[in-house]
Amino acid sequence: MMTAKSNRVRWWAYLLLGLAAFACIFPLYWMFVVATTDSATATQLPPKITPGGNFFNLAELVFTTVPFVRSIVNSLIVAGTIGVGHAVLCSLAGFAFAKLRFPGRNVLFLIVVLTMTVPTQLAVIPQYMIISSLDWVDTLQALIVPGLASAFGIFWMRQHLSSTISDEILQAARIDGANTWQIFWRIAFPLVRPAAFVLGLLGFVTSWNDFLWPFIVLKSPEMYTAQIAIKALQNSLDVDLGLAMSGSFLATLPLLVLFVFVGRRMVAGIMDGAFKG
Repeated sequence: MMTAKSNRVRWWAYLLLGLAAFACIFPLYWMFVVATTDSATATQLPPKITPGGNFFNLAELVFTTVPFVRSIVNSLIVAGTIGVGHAVLCSLAGFAFAKLRFPGRNVLFLIVVLTMTVPTQLAVIPQYMIISSLDWVDTLQALIVPGLASAFGIFWMRQHLSSTISDEILQAARIDGANTWQIFWRIAFPLVRPAAFVLGLLGFVTSWNDFLWPFIVLKSPEMYTAQIAIKALQNSLDVDLGLAMSGSFLATLPLLVLFVFVGRRMVAGIMDGAFKG
């Protein structure tokens, strides 16, 4: 009886996972279908579910309409730098809040956590004023510097460091003559590297998909990121869905390639944190 019941639960679990996987994959497949045909396919009834043969023509039109290769490179630079910044800087801040003792530590951490309750849109105007005063408008550093760390990343690493590293290990390192930086870089960071890798990957994807802030600060086509280049494919009077979907699919390909290579490591990093005591 127990075996039959276990098998029944397992069958339903696989069914739900299969439905969830289909729900996640189908929009990407539909985007590819529209990208291989034309705008009429998106509104056709019944909808067409087989790809057409117009993808390469639309892709060529994407590359000739906007500097799409340069936009992809810009997105890689911005997202890659922000991903590394999240992994290192948020780990540093999390280590300070988790293992160092200094006046106002709890108050500062509370302020960091409270910033997660503030909508991102409220920070756009003061952030733009700062960027403008630094003469960074229409530059990649206007995208990179504000995104190098986040309140969520600091909270993530602080909780992970608190549950992973015991104070006795740090005290032993200090007795052996290690300073604070050596303790972090040689002891703490290697132990939480899987969590830092996951956080960096999340920062990479978030930066890659960001539209609002790049749309505000970037003016010239050679500075466009991938998302702004896709917006530039559409004019104010007409929207070519086939062209837009083609650009969207091309902009999604780097993320798909990334997850093919690091997806298993990302899941391992998340599960590593999930089973910590």
